[in-house]
Amino acid sequence: MRNAWTHRLAAGAIAALTGLTLGAAGAAAADTPLSLLINRSVDGRANNLQHPTWGQAGQPYRRVAPANYVDGKSQQVTPVKADRYVSNRIFNDVNQNVFSENGVSQWGFVWGQFMDHTFGLRGQEGAVPAPLPFPGFPADPLESFSSDAPIDFSRSQAVDGTGVHNARQQLNTVSSYIDGSSVYGDSASRLDWLRDGSVDGNPANNSARLLLPNGYLPRRDARGNAATAPPTDLIGRLAGFPDEAVVAGDVRANENIALTGTHTLFAREHNRIVAALPAILPNELKFQIARRVVGAEQQFITYDEFLPALGVNLAPYRGYKPNVDATLTNEFATVGYRAHSMIHGEFETDAEADEYTPAQIDALRAAHVEVEQVGDELEFTTPLNIAFGNPNLVKMIGLGPVMFGLSSESEYKNDEQIDNQLRSVLFQVPKPGAPNPLDCLDGPPLPTCFNLVQDLGALDIARGRDHGMPSYNDLRRAYGLAAKSSFKAITGEATEAFPSDPLINAAHPIDDPNILDVTQLFDREGNELAIGSEAGDATAVREVRRTTVAARLKAIYGSVSKLDAFTGMLSERHVAGAEMGELQRAIWKREFESLRDGDRFFYLNDPAIPAIQALFGISSRRTLAQIIRANTDAEDVPDNVFKLAPA
Repeated sequence: MRNAWTHRLAAGAIAALTGLTLGAAGAAAADTPLSLLINRSVDGRANNLQHPTWGQAGQPYRRVAPANYVDGKSQQVTPVKADRYVSNRIFNDVNQNVFSENGVSQWGFVWGQFMDHTFGLRGQEGAVPAPLPFPGFPADPLESFSSDAPIDFSRSQAVDGTGVHNARQQLNTVSSYIDGSSVYGDSASRLDWLRDGSVDGNPANNSARLLLPNGYLPRRDARGNAATAPPTDLIGRLAGFPDEAVVAGDVRANENIALTGTHTLFAREHNRIVAALPAILPNELKFQIARRVVGAEQQFITYDEFLPALGVNLAPYRGYKPNVDATLTNEFATVGYRAHSMIHGEFETDAEADEYTPAQIDALRAAHVEVEQVGDELEFTTPLNIAFGNPNLVKMIGLGPVMFGLSSESEYKNDEQIDNQLRSVLFQVPKPGAPNPLDCLDGPPLPTCFNLVQDLGALDIARGRDHGMPSYNDLRRAYGLAAKSSFKAITGEATEAFPSDPLINAAHPIDDPNILDVTQLFDREGNELAIGSEAGDATAVREVRRTTVAARLKAIYGSVSKLDAFTGMLSERHVAGAEMGELQRAIWKREFESLRDGDRFFYLNDPAIPAIQALFGISSRRTLAQIIRANTDAEDVPDNVFKLAPA
């Protein structure tokens, strides 16, 4: 009786969702499209029926403000100072940790990156190598690295037909929508490889499940010939071990173990949903149901957990608006969403010691993960430069501990400071003959371990010029904000003058390393912390330096009118209760409202979502904690993984 009832339920479900009917053998009519579920295209096309290319992969970014090129076409604005020079004086954290003032966990930056890799990837094919217009600065008194090689940089690909007689535009190669594309990809060929089954260019004849050997993402050689795997970025150590790279919907899935782990989590979630559906349903229908739910879950997490945790408050949702273009804006992708200062310099977690064999512990230590046993638990610390391009570590540590660790540690404060793992040795591998890698983790020894400098903060400034971003004040005006008339008005500090201090060279203060000295630290309750103490390194949310950010900005730029948008945005005083200043919050607010209101399949508007829940009991309104618990052994993650538990 139960099998007959299940068959009738499945038949009714298919009819309700697609208009299909099941034959006696349970097969759907082959010539009838699964219209309701499959019409969320893999690349975003035809989401908007009146404007089919809005939000589609392979389209130019939208612009909020006019492009800012010297000739109005392509010539980049000349920088006031070299970007590494600015970075050494503004972005340099001098190895002092400062954490989120609102108790946002590391899931803040990890989910932010996961979403970034869902809706944005600038075109790079055909870009002409164009090194940054400055070499390294080994003679700079504020430079701690010795490399004099240029920082590697190339201009983004120009959209065909732009940059010669009109303003240069850049390409977004992925769909702009929050649609789970980082799990599934933006092309049929990539999806065909990712789905369990044949690889013949037609994903619709594959299993409903994603290929997930032993519960982890497939390596490039999972189907035999690694050369036939979809493209994936081979960063850092993976350049020497390409077959160890894993494949996911987005090419950047190997960037760090937290990102790789999040990709793995949602691939598992897809397969969990497939397993929960009636077995009698056709594979393609089960796949499309699971894909639709996963995309809706990611929207729910983004709008109901991630944005509120960061203090980004949106206008109430009033339903789908077909006149809203959800195409990602250049200003958001190039300036506003570059919150790299949030990224912590290491990943920490713990697990039960009896879950690891001595051989597993030895292997982790050999991979340069710090392992310390405390009672019945093991504590793992993975520096960011070890986590780069190292997907094997997710399996070695375990997905559950990786996911739990992100909820138990604070992200860095979203200010003008960027950790040296990003600001100086991004994706770099220690040089031959470097000290023991465990001595190359961070702090003063770091410069002795690397030959080259790769500075993400400097690259962010340079990318703004490449994409023709407006100046700081012009960008504020474009988002309806008043211009700032002084540097101290930007930072909220009391002065933009250098102090009369015997430790600072009065003739050339901007070139004196002492201007960056940290003189005071404070925790979230306003208590002063001792510099160099364990509490100072682990709980500080505010610091005072010998000189103000405003003074250093004024010495570099002279006038606010010359300040670039990226540096100015990060230097702004934060809005109360938010992880960012006025400009960045305004950019996020407008963008995430457009991504929501301009998506015909937003989970609160999509009729398939309540139908799936009514027919199969599968809800899309699941917190990230619920998804982690359902797919890993991390059962004790907090209900809201984006906020740290009260001390």
